[in-house]
Amino acid sequence: MSKITTIIGLGFAIFFLVGLATTLTRSMLITVLDVLPVYILMGGAIIMMIYEAFFDKK
Repeated sequence: MSKITTIIGLGFAIFFLVGLATTLTRSMLITVLDVLPVYILMGGAIIMMIYEAFFDKK
């Protein structure tokens, strides 16, 4: 039950972060180079969430 809840929570968080990052690229005034730092930070946040949820079991 705990693993299912973790997967559902991670899914919601990842969908939110990816949606937030892709919303920025919809504007014609913002280029990919402007949004690249956001993609890097979102990717890092997603990787850290997955690592903490599944691999960091101290």
